Amino acid sequence: MQAARAPQRLIVGLMSGTSLDGLDIALARFSGFGSQTQVEVLQHTTVSFADGFRAQIREVFAKQHVSLPYLTLLNRHIALTHGAIVNQVLDDWQIDRRSIALVASHGQTVMHTPFHQHHIEAFSFHATLQLGDGDQLSVLCGIPVLSDFRQKHIAAGGEGAPLALYGDYLLFRNQQHDRFLLNLGGIANFTYLPADDTTPPVSTDCGPANTILDSWLRLHQPDLLYDTDGRLAEAGSVHQALLTALLDHEFFKLPLPKTSGPELFNTAYFNRAQAKTGATTLSLADQLATLCAFSAESVARAIHNLSPRGEVLVSGGGLHHPVLMAQLIARLGNPYTVQPLSVLGIAPDAKEAVLFATLANEWLGGLPASCGSNTAPTVLLGKLSLPM
Repeated sequence: MQAARAPQRLIVGLMSGTSLDGLDIALARFSGFGSQTQVEVLQHTTVSFADGFRAQIREVFAKQHVSLPYLTLLNRHIALTHGAIVNQVLDDWQIDRRSIALVASHGQTVMHTPFHQHHIEAFSFHATLQLGDGDQLSVLCGIPVLSDFRQKHIAAGGEGAPLALYGDYLLFRNQQHDRFLLNLGGIANFTYLPADDTTPPVSTDCGPANTILDSWLRLHQPDLLYDTDGRLAEAGSVHQALLTALLDHEFFKLPLPKTSGPELFNTAYFNRAQAKTGATTLSLADQLATLCAFSAESVARAIHNLSPRGEVLVSGGGLHHPVLMAQLIARLGNPYTVQPLSVLGIAPDAKEAVLFATLANEWLGGLPASCGSNTAPTVLLGKLSLPM
């Protein structure tokens, strides 16, 4: 594409995570590729999803049984909804669509199922599914779209997640001290960037962040999307036996890197742990406080396993949950420092959209991305859709 030869290019990154709160949109200006990459985030915003749209996604999200016609129609509907949001945001920002080289669209994950999680012997491999067809999005916006990033990673032998490592390495590595780029979305995941060149970086999921917290709250308070400012959790106490049961799962014994999702960490998971410990009469506040401790402990254990010290830079919705953050800071302690990603000049809520824009920039440059440990595949990620 002609944009690959330009000294600078504009790329729009889109991210909709498992929390289903909205579409993160970042407009970034790139120059260079690979180690010469320079990025400036010009604009970013999060557009909340309408309740009806969110409910439509939940009809298939991490479900064992779904209607195939509904799933097929939803694939187009998500693309058209995302496209309408992008068009409105670009109009608001007064950006000429002809100036945009690419839209990098993650799509909406509705099922992520590595083999260690599904254990279906007839299909002894990893698989993942993101909805939001790139062709529909490209035609509606009139801009080339790069989408479906995770499929190539799986085709080349990876698990399809997490994909943050390559962009994190390009944008955030520091040779003075170890860094952890922690994303507290629906699932907690981080990229470990060691200061020295001899230790390979790692990108991994480590457990739940907001997914059980939010879904459990909605089950008992349907009018609430999440625990605003952690007010309910703050009034509760951690139930230690329940916390121990929540942490007693094979996932936490697997070596890093690994992946998971709401397919495992969901309200049924919490129900089983409650039944196992007899903790079925706890108040909602105690339940939420224990879930915060569960998320924080699973993150802290994974970080401790990789480095005895480092800088932990946080993004994702969990950053705005004071109880979860307090639990995490208490479990990490010194000599870790825990700060929002904004200390590096990139808004935490824009980070994942910027990272997918970075993968699209590398695609333009023809540079394969390594998105995992030193054993992960190195491939060009994404599928190109043209508006005409």
